[in-house]
Amino acid sequence: MADPRGFLKHRRESAAHRPVPLRLLDWNEVYEDFSDDKVQTQASRCMDCGIPFCHDGCPLGNIIPEWNDLVRKGNWREAYDRLHATNNFPEFTGRLCPAPCEGACVLGIGDDPVNIKTVEYTIVEHAWKEGWIKPIKPSFKTGQRVAVVGSGPAGLAAAQQLTRAGHDVTVFERADRIGGLMRYGVPEYKMEKKWIDRRLEQMEAEGTKFVTNTSPTGEQLKEFDGVIVAIGSTVGRDLPVVGRDLKGVYQAMEYLPEANKVCEGDREVSTINAKGKRVVIIGGGDTGTDCFGTALRQGAISVSQFDITPKPPKTRGASTPWPTYPRIWRVASAHEEGEYRVTGNESADEIAALGLAERQPGDELGIRRYSINTVEITGDGEKVTGLKGAECRFGENGLENIPESDFEMDADLVLLAMGFVSVEETPVVRDLGLKIGERGRLERDDTFRAQPTNAEFADIPVFVAGDAGRGQSLIVWGISEGRSAAAELDRELMGETALPRPINPTDVAMQA
Repeated sequence: MADPRGFLKHRRESAAHRPVPLRLLDWNEVYEDFSDDKVQTQASRCMDCGIPFCHDGCPLGNIIPEWNDLVRKGNWREAYDRLHATNNFPEFTGRLCPAPCEGACVLGIGDDPVNIKTVEYTIVEHAWKEGWIKPIKPSFKTGQRVAVVGSGPAGLAAAQQLTRAGHDVTVFERADRIGGLMRYGVPEYKMEKKWIDRRLEQMEAEGTKFVTNTSPTGEQLKEFDGVIVAIGSTVGRDLPVVGRDLKGVYQAMEYLPEANKVCEGDREVSTINAKGKRVVIIGGGDTGTDCFGTALRQGAISVSQFDITPKPPKTRGASTPWPTYPRIWRVASAHEEGEYRVTGNESADEIAALGLAERQPGDELGIRRYSINTVEITGDGEKVTGLKGAECRFGENGLENIPESDFEMDADLVLLAMGFVSVEETPVVRDLGLKIGERGRLERDDTFRAQPTNAEFADIPVFVAGDAGRGQSLIVWGISEGRSAAAELDRELMGETALPRPINPTDVAMQA
């Protein structure tokens, strides 16, 4: 039973961030240590609410109240068992998930919700430190071979579940390293990639095989008894304005992987570098924010992030009532860095590294602006030199610019981070004849099964998991879909399954 007065005795608290000038000099994660005692205090705020809506808010159905109470009592091992029963990779979600569970927390109706992410993250790191996380090898082998195409959270979750069920699983990844967008899309300062490598060692010890630098063809996949396609939704939304083709205008997913390759040690300097440049990011979501923090670490003179939508309210509005995930104004660690004001007392190293030479005391490193429409990208005929925009609003006739709100600004690097609109037509999509629907997603039924038009795959079950079938979404949804698709494929191959299926078929059908 939870402490019925814990939320009355303690306020919500999170780990502090390292000082801005210090953390902008490296790519390490931004958080200071948060003691176990403080985590136990935060866990004690979980109330005995009767109906824990956090279960429904979490796509994995994490048993949150149970492991909160176990942490409160100091039973870390039991808390770990509860956590890993529903989530293959809590060290990923604990760092990267926006926590829809917290949006559904009953305490959040009238108070700050429980800091669920911090508790989750601390549990799994306890488990790694104590050596509780070990390879879970199957007790028998089925003799069935399964191919998983794509190694993001959906692909990895499906692979781990199917390997543990006794199948011989091979994961194909077209990049040179495993991890999908977690590897090359998420900046190092948000999640150091050693945590991915640590988990991959466990999976390899369990028997999962990984093949990189390979986008498998239909001919290769015919050798398998079942296929899970988890290739993500990686075609970025473009900006059809004058100047789009100028040098210095890039999609975010052209920019971010290059920075990550520097952190991996593949090169000394990113091929798309913000150092000494005035950077404009078009798009106000997580990907744009990742570009924001990356540009600051590269030494940008200034960073501006434009969002076409209005500034969200500071408290939950009527459009996102409890227990839905609230659209509210948030300050990410990158935005916190942008709000840093130059003091004039920075060291020579900080001035050089942080791009402060052209900044005056009191200047902020970066800004966010809302309700901004980009009208034109300007240049010298070859490369970008500036941008024209206007304040905008959504009226009866859709998006419209506000009269006399036009502005121009200098820009040396423009990054497009306006979301993703479709899967790519990779060899697996073409060779199997998978259908891409009107919304850019691979078509599937409510059991995640696709219907390849290539007759050669009529007898090979093919399932679609993650963003490829769902559309751009959260890491926690990717893991959930990977687990669910694995259960359905296991059932198809064996006639029954003991693997959990966290997603209700109705949830899938509603996306069609």
